[in-house]
Amino acid sequence: MSNILAIVGRPNVGKSTLFNRLVQKREAIVDSTPGVTRDRHYGKSDWNGREFSIIDTGGYSVGSDDIFESEIRRQVQLAVDESSAILFVVDAHEGIHSTDEEIALLLRKSSKPIYLVVNKVDTTDKHLDATEFYALGFDELFPISSSNGSGTGELLDKVVSELPDLEWVDEEEGLPRFAIIGRPNVGKSSFINALTGDNRNIVTEIAGTTRDSVHTRYQMFGHDFILVDTAGVRKRTKVHENLEFYSVMRSIRAIESADVCFLILDATQGIEAQDLSIFHLAEKNNKGIIILVNKWDLVEKDHQTHVHFQKTIEERIAPAMDIPIFFVSALNKQRLLKTLEEAMAIYQRRKQRIPTSRLNEVMLPIIESNPPPALKGKYVKIKYITQLPTSYPQFVFFANLPQYVKDSYKRFLERQLREHFDLSGSPAQIYMRKK
Repeated sequence: MSNILAIVGRPNVGKSTLFNRLVQKREAIVDSTPGVTRDRHYGKSDWNGREFSIIDTGGYSVGSDDIFESEIRRQVQLAVDESSAILFVVDAHEGIHSTDEEIALLLRKSSKPIYLVVNKVDTTDKHLDATEFYALGFDELFPISSSNGSGTGELLDKVVSELPDLEWVDEEEGLPRFAIIGRPNVGKSSFINALTGDNRNIVTEIAGTTRDSVHTRYQMFGHDFILVDTAGVRKRTKVHENLEFYSVMRSIRAIESADVCFLILDATQGIEAQDLSIFHLAEKNNKGIIILVNKWDLVEKDHQTHVHFQKTIEERIAPAMDIPIFFVSALNKQRLLKTLEEAMAIYQRRKQRIPTSRLNEVMLPIIESNPPPALKGKYVKIKYITQLPTSYPQFVFFANLPQYVKDSYKRFLERQLREHFDLSGSPAQIYMRKK
């Protein structure tokens, strides 16, 4: 268990900039556009030997034209409920705002320690302006500049001195990481909310609602892993805003750090070119992959519909092979637990080590019965096989003329490995080396 700080405030006061400074990474997207952060966003930090977690929240607002307003307010309340202490951030440049007063009333009801952080105090003359925020009714305030870091040391000195002594445990270390990937608006956040039974992530009909990559710990039905909801990856030609560019970059980083990727497709639209681009991105990063065809409840179907649909997907992702495909509905919670069980199985397959003796015992007779085609009158003889000590299955086949083994024969070997050693959903690489 660890202490948690929640960063709360109205839009565009610098919450995400402060979050990035405290975690010492550019994890939360920062932009001058109000309302950039929508979901709760988690990170870790330490100060003076004390480690703690941090939650960045969306901007709390009332009466704005942002259609996400009520959802963001609910997310802020959840963050306050989860936290050990609260950093209430206000803007020294704009002075006290009516929304600041409303947030102050909300926070005082929480009975949590509250630290009034007056941000954007970049010069000495702004220190005097900051004193007006005493009118919000707090005994102490902390003038800081989250952009250049001034004042954050004094703030953290005070916070960590008053945090309860809890033993720090990195609860995510060593856990499987599953990234939920796909185009915008295919149901990624709905999938996570359906699994957790909690509206952890904001869901709307608008493509691009999720902008940051949002982490969720899943501990139900005997499972324990991290789910990462990502922003939808659009075609490069459609990424016009800097904000969306950074969202796509967060999605790519989430794929790179994942063990298994759930690629979610929209059943009403089928598999499109951008779905294939995202699939190949996960494939190139050697991740386990499971394909979920979401919104299956919206498709008119007969007993052959899923067969044709699956065949189309398999043809489009070729030459990739042995990728599990599930037809699901996040709305109706159809077949969701089966997908989790398969993802955990893929995670284990990706880590498995096959004994060298077993590899040779199974594969050498197959190779002898189906040897590589002769080239230029020369015959290739494969003598020995072993698995490399890597993070996912990679196999070396030692031969007298490895340069004469074509890709088609390597695919044959891969199919045989998958058939005999159950590598479904897991990446596998084959290398030919000189004996």
